Amino acid sequence: MKTENILIIGGTGKTGRLVAENLKQMGHNVRVVGRKTNPSFDWDNPETYDAALEHMDRAYVVYYPDLAVPGARDAIGTLTEKALKAGLDKMVLLSGKGETEAEACEEIVANSGLNYTTVRASWFNQNFNEGAFKDYVLAGHMALPMPEARIPYTDTKDIADVVTKVLLDDGFNGEIVTVTGPKKLTFDEVADIISGKLGRKIQYQPISMEEFKAGLREVGLPEPVIWLLGYLFTEVLGHSENQTISNDVERILGRKPITFEEYVEATVASGVWNKEVSQTF
Repeated sequence: MKTENILIIGGTGKTGRLVAENLKQMGHNVRVVGRKTNPSFDWDNPETYDAALEHMDRAYVVYYPDLAVPGARDAIGTLTEKALKAGLDKMVLLSGKGETEAEACEEIVANSGLNYTTVRASWFNQNFNEGAFKDYVLAGHMALPMPEARIPYTDTKDIADVVTKVLLDDGFNGEIVTVTGPKKLTFDEVADIISGKLGRKIQYQPISMEEFKAGLREVGLPEPVIWLLGYLFTEVLGHSENQTISNDVERILGRKPITFEEYVEATVASGVWNKEVSQTF
């Protein structure tokens, strides 16, 4: 196996750190970059892109906070131009399933002249223990809009393993790979599954989008974050494509995707949900 020099932009995030671990275990040279690394990488400062790309063969790219936000298209466009000039052979872009704005960024990469694979992912299981919904579980009360949305939650390990495979295997060049879990779940069903395995009641309360945003403002979240969460709920969860199950995990990895129940069992065992808190955002 040829040793590759691989750049990971977003390497401390939910999927990036797992991809980095996979690649290091396989013996590849991995460069994880961010604002505090050397070389540093800042999406808002294109002057940092060149040093990050120098001597790299392949790259896994996660745009922060999301490809839907203003400025993402320009940043992705500049990165792909610089990557081509730097001699990067291949780029894997993490994209959002059912996100129209993200698809525009996908097109930029696809038309850049680079070899590429796009990985579209559904909402992460890990949102409930590492991300935005952790405090809801700790508080035992999930007040969220879109009660009718049925989401095929995907595990970050599945995403990372798929990314690792397609990043190294040129047989997937030019493909759009979709990573989902094996079953669609509503928030109410999610609460029931967590309740059953955690051994205490997690109550789901459907609320309006206006109530949701008002609650975010009450705890002081900035407006750009509130806008993004609103977008993800209305445009993404409301998108029919986001509620479609894919078999790409099994096709690419030769194994079944991790179920939400398996994720919850592992999370309960980790103890991360043991401490109760008095409020949520």
